[in-house]
Amino acid sequence: MKNEDLPAEIVLPKGVMFNAYPDSIGHNLADIVRMLKMPEFNDVFSLFYILPTIFHSDLDRGFSIIDYDLNEELVSYTDLDDLHKLNIAFTFDLVLNHLSVGSPQFQDLLKQGDKSKYKNFFIDWNEFWRSNGEMGPDGYVIPNRDCLDKLFMRKPGLPILKVRFPDGSDRPYWNTFYQEINYQPITPAELRRSSGTKILSAENAVTIAAIVNAALIAKRDINEIDLAEFSDLKDEVLFVVKKNRQYLGQMDLNAQEQKVWDFYDETLSKLSDNGAKLIRLDALAYLHKKPGQTNFFNKPGTWDYLQRLKKIADKYNLTLLPEIHSEYGTGLHAEVADKGFPVYDFFFPGLVIDAIDRGTNRHLLRWINEIREKKITTINMLGCHDGIPVLDLKGKNNTTGLTEGLLSDKEIDAVVDRIMNRGGRVKNLYGPDGKKIAYYQVNATFFSALGEDERKLRLARAIQMFMPGIPQVWYLDLFAGKNDYVAADKGGTGGHKEINRTTLTNSDIKQGLKQTIVRDQLDLMRLRNTSPAFNGEMMVNSTDENKLHISWKYQTSVVTLKADLRDYRFSITHKESAGNEKQMTYNQQA
Repeated sequence: MKNEDLPAEIVLPKGVMFNAYPDSIGHNLADIVRMLKMPEFNDVFSLFYILPTIFHSDLDRGFSIIDYDLNEELVSYTDLDDLHKLNIAFTFDLVLNHLSVGSPQFQDLLKQGDKSKYKNFFIDWNEFWRSNGEMGPDGYVIPNRDCLDKLFMRKPGLPILKVRFPDGSDRPYWNTFYQEINYQPITPAELRRSSGTKILSAENAVTIAAIVNAALIAKRDINEIDLAEFSDLKDEVLFVVKKNRQYLGQMDLNAQEQKVWDFYDETLSKLSDNGAKLIRLDALAYLHKKPGQTNFFNKPGTWDYLQRLKKIADKYNLTLLPEIHSEYGTGLHAEVADKGFPVYDFFFPGLVIDAIDRGTNRHLLRWINEIREKKITTINMLGCHDGIPVLDLKGKNNTTGLTEGLLSDKEIDAVVDRIMNRGGRVKNLYGPDGKKIAYYQVNATFFSALGEDERKLRLARAIQMFMPGIPQVWYLDLFAGKNDYVAADKGGTGGHKEINRTTLTNSDIKQGLKQTIVRDQLDLMRLRNTSPAFNGEMMVNSTDENKLHISWKYQTSVVTLKADLRDYRFSITHKESAGNEKQMTYNQQA
C-alpha cells in the first residue's frame, strides 16, 4: 500500500508505538523514560500511547477521569520533555462517553443540585426515559420493552447509579460502565443531630452507631440492618447512612449539552499542548443516545458527533482514532475508514493466534488483503491493557441473511478454548435481563495466550512488524510476561483485566534485556521503526497455506519476511542498497 493511496484526511506519525501505564515499569513515568534512554532501546519507538492514569482518575485503571491535568504522583512535565527529546510523540485518550463522579462537574451537581450549572452535563435517567417508559417501584423509569430490548449492555442490570441530591432525593443517572458505592461509618453525634422529633440519648446513639457500623464493615445490605429495639428509627437511621455515601462511577455525558462540547474543546487543546499527535476516542460508540436505538454507534448521530469532534481536533493538528469494538460482520470498521479515520485493528490478535496455532495463513491473508484493497489505515496490536478481542471476529446475523466473519463461530470458540486452557479469563456482555449474551474478550497476556512458547511469540511479533499500519506494542508482551493470577484474583469482579497488567521493576527490565526473546523483539521493532522500506509498497506473495511471504519496498530499500506457520521458523532479509543485504533467521531447531 502506497502512502499516496491513504485518504487525505489521515496524517499519522510513522514508526512503532509503545503502550503502557505511567507506572507499568518501576514507580512512575520517569522510570519508563530511563528505560527508553537505554542503548537497547535506541530507534525502537517513535510513539508512546500513555494510558489515562497520566491524568487524575479514580476507577477502572484510569478510564474514570476526574480531570485531564497531569497526575503529578506519576508524571512530570520533565518526563514529557525527555520523551520529546527521544523523538517520541504521544497518543492520549479522550474518554468521550463519561467522567468520574469525582470530576468537578459532577461534584458541583451533587452540591448544588438543580441549581448547578452542570445540571444537564450528565444524563438524568428518569428525564431521558420519561416519555418512553414507566416509573418502577425503586424510583427509576423502566424503559418500554421495545426500547429496553435494543439496549447494548456492558454489565448486568440497568446502566444507572442513584445519587443523593441536596434536597434528600435519590436520582438515577446514566452509568454505562463501572460504579462503586461505599458507605462511611456514622457517628453517634450524626444520629442525634438527625433524629427528627425523637431525642436520642447519648447511650442509645452509641448503640445504634455500633450496630450500623458493624453491618457496614460486614458489607451487608443496609436495608436489611436489624436495629432490634430501635427498629422504629430505621428510616431516620438509613437517612444518615445514605447521606454518608461515597460514590465512584463513570457517569455518562449528555452530548446534547453545549457545555460538554466546550469541555471536549478545552480538553483537546490541553492534550495538544502536552504533545499529543494522536487522540484515541475511548467509548465513542456509547456517546450518542436516543430512545429506541441501541446505544451503540447509533446512526446517523454518532457520525455527526465524530465529524464535530474532527473539526475541533483539526484546530489543534490532532488525528482522531475512534476506539470501536464491533463484529466484523457489521462492516463498521470499513465505514469508519471510509469516513477518513484510522481504525484500531481488533481483528489482528485473534487472527494471529489462529494462524500460528493451526499453521494456516488463510484467514490472516484475507484480512491483510482487505486492508490493502480498501485502503484502511490501522493501528494494530497483539496484547494491550484490555483483553484479546474475540467477539470482533464474528459475522453478523440479520434479516437478509448471515454475513461471514473473519473466523467462523466454531473457529472462534476454538481460539477461546485454547486461550482458556492456557489460563485465560473471560469478560462477558449482558442483556437487559442481566443474563450473559456473549463473551466480549479473553483476558491473558499474549505470551500465555500462545502457550508461553517463545518461538510463537517471536513469530507473532515478526508478523505484526510486517502488517500495514502502526504496530502498537504492550510493554508486558515485549518482556514475554505471563498471566498474573494473583493480581487477577485480588482484583475481584473486575480483576480479569489485571492478569495482563503486572508492574515490572527496574530489575525485571535489566534481567529481561538478557533474554533472547526480548532482544529479538527489539531488533524486529527497530527494523520496522527505521527502515525506509516500510514507507513504500507492500507485496504479499503466493505461498503454500502454511507459509507467509511478505515484502515492503521503497526505492532501493527492501525488507522481506518468509515464515513457516507450522514449525515457526522465519527469516528476514533487509536490503538498503545494491550489494548491501542482510539476512537473519529465527527459531531454528536446536
